[in-house]
Amino acid sequence: MERAATPPPSNYPNAATRARIDELIGRIQDAYFDYDAHTLRSDAIATLASDSKELAEILRQYPGYKLKIEGYCDERGSAEYNLALGDARAQAAKDYLVNAGVAAGQLDTISFGKENPVCGDHDEGCWQKNRRVHIVAEKTNS
Repeated sequence: MERAATPPPSNYPNAATRARIDELIGRIQDAYFDYDAHTLRSDAIATLASDSKELAEILRQYPGYKLKIEGYCDERGSAEYNLALGDARAQAAKDYLVNAGVAAGQLDTISFGKENPVCGDHDEGCWQKNRRVHIVAEKTNS
């Protein structure tokens, strides 16, 4: 008597699990940085730590599912400098998440430098909002 073959586990989460991942990412929120710095501040660490362990556990089950860490800067400095700084900020967040258990291969980084600010005023309060990393799920075909 032949047994029905068990389908291999999916590399991508189902809709309910994707919704849970999106919820966790939404709760992690943005992590902010000091001026001209890419070192994670204590509030940024608290932000990243909030749900990163659960996120790591879920992602471990779906090796084909990836997150993107976006690095941003305020408007001061050259475009080239801010692209490099945004990249360093995204890498700092990635390093933290890898240490929390998320597989490095599931985390991509990108820097937007001073492009796509969340605030357009020209003062410190606004600039602080723009010095951040933001985490999003990468779009897949699955």
